[in-house]
Amino acid sequence: MGARRSIGSLIGPVGVLCAAVCLLLGAGLAPASASPGRSTPSRLPVTYDFLDGIRAELANPGGSLPGTNDFSCRPTARHPRPVILVHGSGGGRQTNWATLAPILKNDGYCVFAPTYGALSSVWPASALGGLGPKLDSAWDVKEFADRVMAATGSSQVDVVGHSLGTEIPTYWMKYLGGRGHVAHYVSLAPYWRQGPDDDDARGEAIETFRRGLGIPDPARPACPECTAPPKNTDFNRAVRVPTPYLPGVEYTNIVTRDDEIVVPYAAGLLDGPTGTHVRNIVVQNDCPQDHSDHMSITSNRRSAAIVLNALDPMHPRPVPCVPVQPVIGG
Repeated sequence: MGARRSIGSLIGPVGVLCAAVCLLLGAGLAPASASPGRSTPSRLPVTYDFLDGIRAELANPGGSLPGTNDFSCRPTARHPRPVILVHGSGGGRQTNWATLAPILKNDGYCVFAPTYGALSSVWPASALGGLGPKLDSAWDVKEFADRVMAATGSSQVDVVGHSLGTEIPTYWMKYLGGRGHVAHYVSLAPYWRQGPDDDDARGEAIETFRRGLGIPDPARPACPECTAPPKNTDFNRAVRVPTPYLPGVEYTNIVTRDDEIVVPYAAGLLDGPTGTHVRNIVVQNDCPQDHSDHMSITSNRRSAAIVLNALDPMHPRPVPCVPVQPVIGG
């Protein structure tokens, strides 16, 4: 069976977030108004539960997780590049990263996270990203990355993506001026070896509907650094042909055998051609207790240690073997 990413890929973050919002509003407990930033303690608390990202969004609608999106942050000699966290379908800058954001911030990184591809700027729809046309999403990531590099004075960033968030930055790197601007690229639950999926179909339908109504495509800045994708290729093929990998980037793919969305999970295991550096990791290979699924692969101690080692291989740390549960992590 080929890899699939059905509409079920939205059930986790989208379904739970919408259900929680409905419960809050139905009980007359509308969330407090969003604040652009909250005070950040010297060391942030870390929880290992994917659902805590949704709770964070409900507590701070439209906001950012503590310690993230601080455009006054300056990278250190130990961690000279800011890290950009790129969520999956239906995710957002808070809902996807309740575990990894504070871990990275506590380790000394400047941490940034966009919500890309949202269909509305009005909450709660604004918190549900990755739902629009993929080209729009790639431009969102490009503009966010350009802003991060300008603010931090860095010519490169590191990327940690989840699911759809492993594909969208690749398009930026290959065609929208991102080539040479990424040093480490860490992919959680990627799906490199598959054809178009429901995210492609939904985005194309939205684009067709938009044009049918005479709504112009989003305005985009001049991009002399952009290059055209190969002719007669859709977004999916443009990302994957001839390879999703670029020379000069350290790639790490992290997958789980218990992934219920990317099926088979091995769709995320792809070696790179000569001149590229790619490491493929199956989390169960040395720890059968790890039952992380498509969501909790972002929210557990094992994955966190693997991500830290991928971003900073010069200072490796032990990767613990601990029980990891679906959805809630561990």
